[in-house]
Amino acid sequence: MPAYPPDNHTHTEWSWDAVAGSMEGSCARALELGLTSIAFTEHVDFTGWLIAPAVAAEEMWFDPAWVGADGRLRPPQLDAAGYLACVQRCQEKFPDLRIVSGAELGEPHWHQREVGAVLGAGQFDRVLGSLHSLAEDEPWLIDDHVYQRFGPAVTIRRYLAEALRLADSAAPFAVLAHIDYPLRFWPAAAGPFDPAAFEDEYHAVLRALARSGRALEINTRVPLPAPIVRWWYESGGEAVSFGSDAHEPAAVADGLTAAAAMAEAAGFHPGRYPHDFWLRRPCR
Repeated sequence: MPAYPPDNHTHTEWSWDAVAGSMEGSCARALELGLTSIAFTEHVDFTGWLIAPAVAAEEMWFDPAWVGADGRLRPPQLDAAGYLACVQRCQEKFPDLRIVSGAELGEPHWHQREVGAVLGAGQFDRVLGSLHSLAEDEPWLIDDHVYQRFGPAVTIRRYLAEALRLADSAAPFAVLAHIDYPLRFWPAAAGPFDPAAFEDEYHAVLRALARSGRALEINTRVPLPAPIVRWWYESGGEAVSFGSDAHEPAAVADGLTAAAAMAEAAGFHPGRYPHDFWLRRPCR
């Protein structure tokens, strides 16, 4: 059985887009795989995204009733009390697994008052900051239609410009999640993605993130290009976190062993305890 780093980014039935999620099922899967630690980082989203009508008509991962007459997707809010109670139940049921509470804050630098109210409702130990939007005059949810609207290069550069603003902000998160989020929708017609074409933009985000003292996530939904992890080390980044971004139990820990090997090759090593971030130097 492979040795896994902690899975610090997963979703369960408490996330609005995890229709097949199960916290108990994910805990059982983690133990089956031999994980020592898992964090449930449920979505906290306050952005009303513009979404193409064709997407609203075709997609099955959200309720069409969440799209208003103005074409904006407004997902339901996290039931923080219910979620935290479920974490406690699972901690009691699975004592051999370290279960970490958490949240994935979408565009938290745009919604600091609302985010503060959620985080004040209880203990959230693993807090991710994420960006799912292409910020123009209005926030577009990134998908295939955004690439068609703006083109591949413009989409990546505008995404990274907003990621820089997020990294520079005082928003209350400890880990920048999926810096490569737009690559999930990278158009095949554009050819293989080459991170070197956007090296300056990535470096700017990574330097700002390093200055903030936060960690960079290696998200495995799509393989993070190895040069980005190396640039993180070169930018002075102190820590990496790993996340499968699983939205169902079967996806827990997917890709984490390969991600750990990539992090180690870039110069990061396990922390003192199994649930720790990996650090740029061995912990003694």
